[in-house]
Amino acid sequence: MAELPPVRPEKPAEPLAAGTRPALSVVDIVSYLCALFAVGTLAVWGFTAWDAPWNILVGVGAPVIAILLWALFVSPRAVLTVHPFIRALVELLIYAAATIVWWSAGQALIGLAFGVVAVAAGLVAGRRRLA
Repeated sequence: MAELPPVRPEKPAEPLAAGTRPALSVVDIVSYLCALFAVGTLAVWGFTAWDAPWNILVGVGAPVIAILLWALFVSPRAVLTVHPFIRALVELLIYAAATIVWWSAGQALIGLAFGVVAVAAGLVAGRRRLA
């Protein structure tokens, strides 16, 4: 039988003090900026793509729905704890909505660039959460 390398157990990590959290990384900041950009995109789309009085309803309603979905499922302090794939699906839905808005506005390059950055940030952040 082959010899196994010796394994030394490591001391568990100390829990963080009350009121503190781990430092933010570049991935966390990019994910936050992508979410902020998506919500802003939905607001601008709602106010500009619809005629009055629908523009007020959609301009306020679309970002509110996106923020609500984000707070319920995707946020670091999400209200509902769901499977990581459901969390990723909701995040992808919000990013896809913003990408579709840019494409429908005739700004395909902005939509494509945002989609690539948002999906890449989501993949990296999701892999970090699963590890």
